[in-house]
Amino acid sequence: MYQYTDFDRQFVQQRAAHYRDQLERNLAGQLGDEEFKPLRLQNGWYLQRFAPMLRVAVPYGEVSSAQLRVLAKIARDYDKKDQNNIDKANPGLSDLNSLPSGVGHFTTRQNVQYNWIPLDKSADVMDLLASVNMHGIQTSGNCIRNITSDERAGIAADEIADPRPFAEIMRQWSTWHPEFAYLPRKFKIAITGAHEDRAATYWHDVGLHLRYDDAGQLAFKVLVGGGMGRTPVVGTVIREFLPWNQLLNYLEAVVRVYNRWGRRDNIYKARIKILVKAEGARFTDEVEAEYQQILDKDGAPHTISQAEFDRVSASFVPPTLNCNRKQGEEKIANILRAAAEDDVEFGRWLTQNVAAHKNPDLRAVTLSFKRLGYAPGDATASQMEGAAALADEFSAGEVRVTHDQNLVLPWVRCDQLPELWRAARKLGFAKPNIRLLTDMIACPGGDFCSLANARSLPIAEAITERFQDMDELHDLGEIDLHISGCINSCGHHHSGHIGILGVDKDGKEWYQVSLGGSDGSTLSGASVAGKVVGPSFAADEVADVIEAVLDTYRRERIADKSGAKTGFAVAETFIDTLRRVGAEPFKLAANSVRTSTGKTAHAPETEVA
Repeated sequence: MYQYTDFDRQFVQQRAAHYRDQLERNLAGQLGDEEFKPLRLQNGWYLQRFAPMLRVAVPYGEVSSAQLRVLAKIARDYDKKDQNNIDKANPGLSDLNSLPSGVGHFTTRQNVQYNWIPLDKSADVMDLLASVNMHGIQTSGNCIRNITSDERAGIAADEIADPRPFAEIMRQWSTWHPEFAYLPRKFKIAITGAHEDRAATYWHDVGLHLRYDDAGQLAFKVLVGGGMGRTPVVGTVIREFLPWNQLLNYLEAVVRVYNRWGRRDNIYKARIKILVKAEGARFTDEVEAEYQQILDKDGAPHTISQAEFDRVSASFVPPTLNCNRKQGEEKIANILRAAAEDDVEFGRWLTQNVAAHKNPDLRAVTLSFKRLGYAPGDATASQMEGAAALADEFSAGEVRVTHDQNLVLPWVRCDQLPELWRAARKLGFAKPNIRLLTDMIACPGGDFCSLANARSLPIAEAITERFQDMDELHDLGEIDLHISGCINSCGHHHSGHIGILGVDKDGKEWYQVSLGGSDGSTLSGASVAGKVVGPSFAADEVADVIEAVLDTYRRERIADKSGAKTGFAVAETFIDTLRRVGAEPFKLAANSVRTSTGKTAHAPETEVA
C-alpha cells in the first residue's frame, strides 16, 4: 500500500483542523449555512434525507486493517439514529427504526459512506480519519473525484502493468488542483492495467487502460465522455497510445477543455459526456491543441519523471510472505481439490470467491457483503473489525474495496485457503455468490438519499430472499443485477445484465426493468446500456418479474455446442442467451407479470439528452 509522507499526513491533519474551525463557526452562527455548504461538501459531508451523510475517500480502493478498524469505530460510536433530531428536521415522519445504523456502506466508487452521524460530531470524526491518513476530500463537489481502479491492481494474473502508482500520482496532482476546484460538474476517473476491465472504465468521464505501443513502450489508451444518469453514454477513445509520462499533461488538457466549454447553465447537461457527444471530433481536436500548448509553450510542467515514478512505485512493493514452499504447488492443489470434493460449499467458494494471482503461491479472495438481512455493501462495526482481523491473519493487513461493493483480500497464501474459508464463514463473509444473481449492486435509494425517487433496499432484499437456494443460483450462473433508486444511476442500473430503476409516478414508487447492459468485463462483453422492457412495475411485482425473466433464460439457454438443453452446469450465460435470442421473449415474460396482477402500467420516464 502507498505509504503517506510527512507532507501527506500534515495536509490531512490540517484539513481536519480547518474543518473543525469552519464547523464551530457555523454552529455558533458566525458562518451561514450557505457559506458553510461548499466547505462542508469539500470534506465529504452531505445533508441527506434524514441526517448528514459522510463519504470517506478510499483512493483506488486500498485500505489497511488499521484504517478499517477506525472505520468500524466511527460506525459504532457515531453512526447513530437520534429520533429527536430527525423529528426536529423532518416533523411528522414516522419512526425510522427499521433503517440500519451503526454501519459503513461500501460504494461502487470504492468509498465508504455513513448515514447518521450528527453534524456537531463531524469534526471529531474527521480527526479520527486523519489519525490513519483518511479524509473526505474529492468525494463531493464539482471536482475530480476519488480515483478508482481494478480491485486486483498489482496482483491480477491478466495484468499488463500495475496501475496503482499512476492512480496515486493522479491523486496527488488532482487534490485541490487550483484550476479544477469548480468544474461544470463532478469528474470521475478510472484506471486499469489488466486485460479484463474490472473498473468499468468506459462508464467514466475519463477511462485509462495501460498497454504497450507498437515500439514496446508503456502507454495509455484514453477514453473520454462515459457516464450514466439521464443520458447513458459509453466513453470514446481519443488516444490509442499516450506515453505514460505524459499522463498528467494530457489529463490537464482534457479537463481544461471541459472546464472551458462544459455547460454550467443546466445541471442535466453539465457532464463532459454531453460535451463530447455534442462536439464529436471537434472536442478531440481541442484537447490535442491544448495538449500541444502545454508541451510547447508551458514546458510540459506535469511530465512524470522516472525518479518520481520510481519513488511512488516503491510504496507498492508486494509484502514479504512466508509461502509454504515445502508442500509444493501440486501437493497444495491436490489438498484443495480433495477438500472441495469433500465439501460442496468450499468447492463453490473456491470457484466463485477465489481468483488467480500474479504470484502462483497466492490468491485474491473476495469477502461477500451480499447477505440476507443486510443492504448490499453494508457492514456493521463488528463485521468491519472481523474483516480487519482476516486481513491481518491472511492478507498482510490489506483489504481492497470493489466496484461491486465487496471486499477483497489480495495476499492470501494458497495453503491457507481452507483456514480462511472457515474463518470467513463464521463471520458470514464466505457465501459463494460472487458474480451470481444475489451479488447485486444497489444504491441506498429513497431510504436515505434526498435525490431518490424510490427505495432500492427493499427491492434488493425481496430479490435476495427469493433466490436463497445456492443450487439454483449456481445453476443460473453469472448474472449482473444492478439497482438504482433514481435516474442519477448510483446503482449503475444501465450496466446491469438486469437493471432496475426506481421512478416516481403520481407520488408512488414504480420500477423500470432493463436488460442487456454491460460494464465491460470479460463476462459481459463491450460496455453498453441496457434497454427498458416496457412500462414500469409496482414494487411487489419486481421479484416476480425477475423470476419470469430467469425462467425464460432457463428455457432458452444452450448447454453445449450440440444444442442440448442445460442441466446443472451452465455453458451459455444469461447475457449470451439474451443476445442470441433477442429481448422479445424476456419482455413478454416480464410483462406477463403485470397482466396477471392487473395493475395499471406506467410508461418509462423520458431521459433528457
